[in-house]
Amino acid sequence: MKFRIFNFQKVKSTNNTALRIIKRSDCEYGMVISQTQKRGKGQHGKKWISYKGNLFVSFFYKLENLNITLKQLTLINCLLVKRLISMYYKKKIIIKKPNDLLIGKKKICGILQETVNKFDKKYLIVGIGINLIKSPNLNNYQTSNLYELINKKISKENVAMKLKKIFETRLNKLYK
Repeated sequence: MKFRIFNFQKVKSTNNTALRIIKRSDCEYGMVISQTQKRGKGQHGKKWISYKGNLFVSFFYKLENLNITLKQLTLINCLLVKRLISMYYKKKIIIKKPNDLLIGKKKICGILQETVNKFDKKYLIVGIGINLIKSPNLNNYQTSNLYELINKKISKENVAMKLKKIFETRLNKLYK
């Protein structure tokens, strides 16, 4: 399975864009990337603050022929993103259930999963926001970014392509 890439300059949210693509096309495996998003989505209706230069991506794929639960997929998706971040940051990265990644008790990544049905097929949308160069200032939540941690700029495009390869490799193993 290969993810078809959908590149955008600006979207409301990559998850909403993935939903539209699922509903309007026959694409079963896709990756939505945007330079900016106006209304990034977080858990429980919260907003994901989307600074330009950070990574905003949503993968979508059919759940048909997968022999694992949604809860197991949530953990797998977190582990896949953790694997990506660990390519750049070699110290401890914590998964805060259900789907945040923390470094030193500071949030560096959020993952939002949504399921959608199209006719008789069920899809999972996995929205991923990674603070690459800038972190939001939140009153009740500490955040971080990779640039701050490793003092080195990272190509967003390279990060996105590495993440795509990680997802394709792992998900191919999960399908019957």
